[in-house]
Amino acid sequence: MLAAGWGQETEVVFACGWAETGERERKMSCSTVFDVASLTKVVVTLPIALHLLQEGDLELGTTVADVLFGFAGDGPAERRRVTVEQLLTHTSGLPPYRDYWKLGLGPAELAARLVSEPLVALPGREVVYSDIGFYLVGRVCETVTGRRLDELACAWVTSPLGMAETSYGPRLGAEEVAATEPGPDGKAKVGVVHDETAAALGGVSGHAGLFSTAGDLALYLQAWLAPGDRWLARSWREQACVDRTAALGGHRGLGWVARGDAYDQLPENWPVTAVSHTGFTGTSLAFDPPSGRWVVLLTNDVHFGRNRGTIKLLRQAVHRALAP
Repeated sequence: MLAAGWGQETEVVFACGWAETGERERKMSCSTVFDVASLTKVVVTLPIALHLLQEGDLELGTTVADVLFGFAGDGPAERRRVTVEQLLTHTSGLPPYRDYWKLGLGPAELAARLVSEPLVALPGREVVYSDIGFYLVGRVCETVTGRRLDELACAWVTSPLGMAETSYGPRLGAEEVAATEPGPDGKAKVGVVHDETAAALGGVSGHAGLFSTAGDLALYLQAWLAPGDRWLARSWREQACVDRTAALGGHRGLGWVARGDAYDQLPENWPVTAVSHTGFTGTSLAFDPPSGRWVVLLTNDVHFGRNRGTIKLLRQAVHRALAP
């Protein structure tokens, strides 16, 4: 599923392939809903955090330990130095993930494990992409506001932008949702969260769990490129797209992937000003603020199993053809 355009204009919307194969064959359509996986980080968690920063309820230098009880605990002093900015730029020193979901923990116990997860590096020293870090961004936002992340997503992102088909958990029936990989029973997951940790947390997390459509995500990228401050202040949107970590072995803005990062899958003909983000299920967003070019590419890449390596080639080809 592809949508692309310039600024506030949509140039192309295109669907092909299959939403599900096997026992049930369903063709992809322009209204197909996708589990967008880690796009949750930049579609929900990032703008909520930016809203709080804009309103002065958070600062980039706010330490996580000052907000989340149990984060510092009796751990080393380094934990007390981890900031909101470091979580947003993946420089907190936290590991990428932990498979605590395999332990069969309940949501509350799993959440406690994630909040107290030990650092694997000193904060502010290197870029290490971390699901745990963005889970904690979501928890920080919930603690500061006293509201659940899904409530904040609706109030501050999806409702203001008219993203009617975007939510934690699909709003439509299973026949409208692209399948992901087979579960333990051998049947493809349809309408349930693919990310195991997000699923074990009840489907709502700062790092994964969101479902959306190409049309809704087009509205989202258009909001990032809109003039004025009607949604998020333009100054904060601009700050989020600046590479803040070039000296730390990676290239990250606030949430967004900048050019040259290990996770940057844009081809060489995209400018240095572009930013992007990918989702493990086969989804991606990219846009270039100066030119206004934006691209939404949604696939169910894991439907035939994970780590096949084919999606990177497709992303490169599509974005090369649609370069600014």
